[in-house]
Amino acid sequence: MIDKRVGSVEQALDGLVDGCSVMVNGFGGAGVPVQLIRAIEAKGVRDLTLILNTIRFVDGCAPKFFAEKRVRKVVTTAARSRSKEPSNYERQLETGELEIELVPQGTLAERMRAGGAGIPAFYTATGYGTKVAEGKEVREFDGRPCIIERALRADFAFIKAWKGDKWGNLVYRKTARNFNPMMATAARVTIVEVEELVEVGQLPPDLVHTPSVYVHRIFQGASYEKRIEKRTVRQA
Repeated sequence: MIDKRVGSVEQALDGLVDGCSVMVNGFGGAGVPVQLIRAIEAKGVRDLTLILNTIRFVDGCAPKFFAEKRVRKVVTTAARSRSKEPSNYERQLETGELEIELVPQGTLAERMRAGGAGIPAFYTATGYGTKVAEGKEVREFDGRPCIIERALRADFAFIKAWKGDKWGNLVYRKTARNFNPMMATAARVTIVEVEELVEVGQLPPDLVHTPSVYVHRIFQGASYEKRIEKRTVRQA
């Protein structure tokens, strides 16, 4: 289908059921698909595997995910909140109720890129000699030990773009580009929320970051707010 628009965020989540794996974009507060996250929280699905850069922004958007123990496993680069009291997911990590796979940030991006490119695994020096390397095959390349890392794919990818057209061509803004392009290629179903939905032809081809071939559903969100990760002020 060429026209990939759906009428609502609820329609966009068709087929998402208990036990699914979901890639969720976000680099700091940039590019977080807030409306998709809140919609999946309202849908009530459980036993989820989340693949994402940091957990705390998802927890901030959809606290029921962890308060009601709907997530079984997270694959992530960072698992700590900034609050003084432990968050629900931190408590679950401590007790073993929530499974975690910690991945170096660059390795996470490359594992998704490999998944989208059909590459089953690759070697990297990152993580050698640390807990990240435990149980993984090691080979030496040019005198440097490297560990093998498996590609990552998911049932769904939740993507947030700045602009998109009805065919699914996408443009991201600045740091929102860090994980979006890889995630869009590495899922069985890629769902996109955009700030602005434009007509086909309005996006210059040379500026398209994700081409429509990777996108399955797209909708325009509403009432976006600028999320500030760490507010600082200066004395006058």
